[in-house]
Amino acid sequence: MSRTRSVTSSVLGVDRRTVLAATAAVSVSAGVGYALRPTDSQAAAATVPAGSPAPAREAAAVPAGPAAPLAPYTKGTTLASVAAPRAGSGYRRLGSAGGWQRVVRSDLAAPKSGRAGRRTTLAAFVQLTDLHLIDSQHPLRLEYLRAASEISWRPHEALTVQGAVSLVERVNSLRAAPVTGAPLDFVVTTGDNTDNNAHTELDWYLTVMSGGRIAPNSGDPRHYEGVQNSGIPLYWQPDATSRDAYKQRGFPHLDGFLAAAIREVNSPGLTLPWYSTVGNHDAMPLGCYAHGDSWLAEFAVGGRKLMELTAAEATRLQQSISQDKDPRGTVIRDLLKSKTRAMRTVTPDERRAPYTAAEHVRAHLDPAYKGAGPVGHGYTAGNLAAGTQYYTFPVAENVIGISLDTTDPGGHYNGSIGTAQLKWLDATLRAHKDAYAIVFSHHTSESMSNTRPDPARPRERRHTGAELTALLGRHRNVVAWVNGHIHRNDITPHRGTAGTFWEISTASHVEFPQLARVIELVDNKDGTLSLHTTLVESAAPHRTDFTDLSQTGLAALYRELSANARFDGARLSGEAKDRNTELVLKKR
Repeated sequence: MSRTRSVTSSVLGVDRRTVLAATAAVSVSAGVGYALRPTDSQAAAATVPAGSPAPAREAAAVPAGPAAPLAPYTKGTTLASVAAPRAGSGYRRLGSAGGWQRVVRSDLAAPKSGRAGRRTTLAAFVQLTDLHLIDSQHPLRLEYLRAASEISWRPHEALTVQGAVSLVERVNSLRAAPVTGAPLDFVVTTGDNTDNNAHTELDWYLTVMSGGRIAPNSGDPRHYEGVQNSGIPLYWQPDATSRDAYKQRGFPHLDGFLAAAIREVNSPGLTLPWYSTVGNHDAMPLGCYAHGDSWLAEFAVGGRKLMELTAAEATRLQQSISQDKDPRGTVIRDLLKSKTRAMRTVTPDERRAPYTAAEHVRAHLDPAYKGAGPVGHGYTAGNLAAGTQYYTFPVAENVIGISLDTTDPGGHYNGSIGTAQLKWLDATLRAHKDAYAIVFSHHTSESMSNTRPDPARPRERRHTGAELTALLGRHRNVVAWVNGHIHRNDITPHRGTAGTFWEISTASHVEFPQLARVIELVDNKDGTLSLHTTLVESAAPHRTDFTDLSQTGLAALYRELSANARFDGARLSGEAKDRNTELVLKKR
């Protein structure tokens, strides 16, 4: 497949990169403390030794804004408007609704009057999480669990690339941080960037973020081969006139939908530097099976695909996965072997093979995916040599970012952290005790409950979210822990033995309401700090037109279809206190 690599250039984009080049926004240490050499990244001009603050940030002197959000900078955010289903039953079209107000939270410190007139900006960035770019024709996908539970399959899965590109377009369109008007420093993903640990998905993700052309298709280059043209009424068959389970609820008949879904897409790439964090779906096939047995790779690239199970069979497999009884995939391997005659023929494709941790890091280091930089997007040659996927990077003057690897290579979708990484984190926070620290991971504190040994380090102890939370609370410089995984907006205050911090969990971009988050760290100049969080949607219009199967039209349809899938959108969007917020905490 041929494609071109490009990075959209704009006046804003050039200015941002100039600012970030001046601040030397590069990783300061990799996995086990490897120092970095300078790279040719526009956003990485020099190595910053561990323990040193980042150079001065131009945006630090942004004038204090008024108490109300800065109107020019709220456009495109959920402060201005949100997509919402119209009244009715069955399939509901989307329209625009009023924006979500900002909620001030005083769980950790009391807000003081007049702070909006005093504050200065320390950092401003965008968090993307759980993009779940899906190769929807992959032979290892578990669509057949739909027989046991409707939420095991999404009718919009063929459109994840179009949706992600539209999200990139939205981030590029943001003029500045919505509360302070400060320039945005960078974008960070917090894992599950891919869905099935497949090389196809990894290429799509890196191209979406860096810029270029993507054919979101695998197998037969001319035709879609998957459950949505199978004729099985369990799934939405958009091109067929038959009455499947979804059309009975009002889902539309769309001639040409599948041909449009696999048509080439163009991504402008992010105009901001971006960093990548690993999630369980990036680390393991299906997000839960440990690498090891060759059958996973053989089946992934082969020409047979199971598309249907009985409800009883699907329930048994679903329970095996959810109850963490099958970390190496023995149950699904035996099931697939027993269902050979029931499988359908598809076109084999070597590009669907699962990728290893080393291949994940190596792909990020590929110059073809450099985009706005930095080279490696946080990962370094040191990570590759040490077999790690965690690192630090300077965000701004006196602010560092720390990206963790909370996936458990031993299997299962919940996470944990190894002793070596935990000690590295403790040492890193001590070395940067004079800088504020923002920690990034995929898993939340509550979802780090899987302490199965890492096959590569069988004697190393694994640690839970409670242990990680306790460690972060022993460091007064930690202000935030930003993560995803639970596909839900949720913001939790934490009080430690030495300091306090906010845990900010953001909803996925694969389930409605498909949100990302802007986070601004400010000094209120009154003994407190504030973290302002503002949710953003993709650039696609809220209203859809069923005749518009362009790249933009499909991105809009991606959102509307997700709103009509049987996921609890209201629960996933969170309460008002978990969405647009000001999170106050005491200054260290």
